[in-house]
Amino acid sequence: MKRFKNILYFADGASEPCDTLARAVNLADDNKARLTVVDVIDQYPADLELERRLGFTINQLLHDSRLEDLMTLIEPHQQEGRLIYTQILTGIPFVEVIQTVIHNGFDLVIKATRPPEGLTDRLLGSTDLHLLRKCPCPVWIDRPGKSLPYNRVLAAVDPMSELGEARLILDLATSLADNVNADLKVLHSWNFTAESTLRGGLVRIPAVEVDRMVLEEKNNHIIQFDKLLEGYDMSTEHPAVHLIKGMAVPNILAAAEDADLIVMGTVGRTGIPGLFIGNTAEDVMQNTQASILAVKPDCFRSPLA
Repeated sequence: MKRFKNILYFADGASEPCDTLARAVNLADDNKARLTVVDVIDQYPADLELERRLGFTINQLLHDSRLEDLMTLIEPHQQEGRLIYTQILTGIPFVEVIQTVIHNGFDLVIKATRPPEGLTDRLLGSTDLHLLRKCPCPVWIDRPGKSLPYNRVLAAVDPMSELGEARLILDLATSLADNVNADLKVLHSWNFTAESTLRGGLVRIPAVEVDRMVLEEKNNHIIQFDKLLEGYDMSTEHPAVHLIKGMAVPNILAAAEDADLIVMGTVGRTGIPGLFIGNTAEDVMQNTQASILAVKPDCFRSPLA
């Protein structure tokens, strides 16, 4: 079972209580983890004359004001035996959060989604995308309005990948589903990319041969999928497991229509770790109504490290 030990909740300018913070608090309690609530403020240009007259710096005023906001934010969650830390950072939000993750050993970042102005139908804003692309630890982008706790969790895995994400995805998804007694669905979408070309009129290959090649490809996916699942008391015959032929994005989006949370990888099989979200991951993330818990492979190195 995957357990988090050092959780960073990024307030991202929020001042009002929200379910995402409650989710982070509950997760920290369940995992007996340290929880730190952080936010990032801009660096105000120094004005020595103004600061001399006021007797304090504008940056200190901004820092203290935002820290007071954070204390108000966590106050409903303060209780005996529970310690929630707070920290104010200064600079570019995603840069400061990622640097804090790297320097302080956080193993999860959780925040509420902040979609672009006027585009509330999209899940991810600019800071969300930067964190998903460059943060070395799992990033949980929570869409407001989802049930607390979640009722349905979808794990989207690629057992054919050599990047090692699939086992971490299943570790997280099974652990979270068990903790909150949620329904778990495990999905692998497979496709024989050459099938349409081989069945085309310009290629003279008997249909029976193409059928054989497609079946062989499917069986390869079944074998690898079963190897992955055997450590979780599941197989491709399990009712919660779905092996679906077709393109990954529409298959994942269809499976996620009733999901509260999708757990999935972000680095494409041929992607460059640290620079890009794979096309499949970004297309899913920007078109789903579910929250996202995104993981990186062990080989991932943040460009900000």
